[in-house]
Amino acid sequence: MEKTLWYLLTGMRGGRNRVRIVEALRERPRNANQLAEALDLDYKTVRHHLDMLADHDVVESEGDGYGETYFVTDGFEAHSDVFDEIKRNMEEHG
Repeated sequence: MEKTLWYLLTGMRGGRNRVRIVEALRERPRNANQLAEALDLDYKTVRHHLDMLADHDVVESEGDGYGETYFVTDGFEAHSDVFDEIKRNMEEHG
């Protein structure tokens, strides 16, 4: 999971938005529309990032369709210290 987080958050375009999405989901589970509104991002952009995060077991969902709700996985929670380190690194280096 550590390598995956570094790759998803710093090794590709969109890492900052993925950090924002994960942060929001750490606060509370949300659906894609709620995330788009809360983060002032396009719905399709949010869906793209959620799909990437889900493909790498960072987030998972319950339900389906419009009400599909996302939350961080237990695997992510076990490595949340790595996420916090990556976030600090991004903040320090712009």
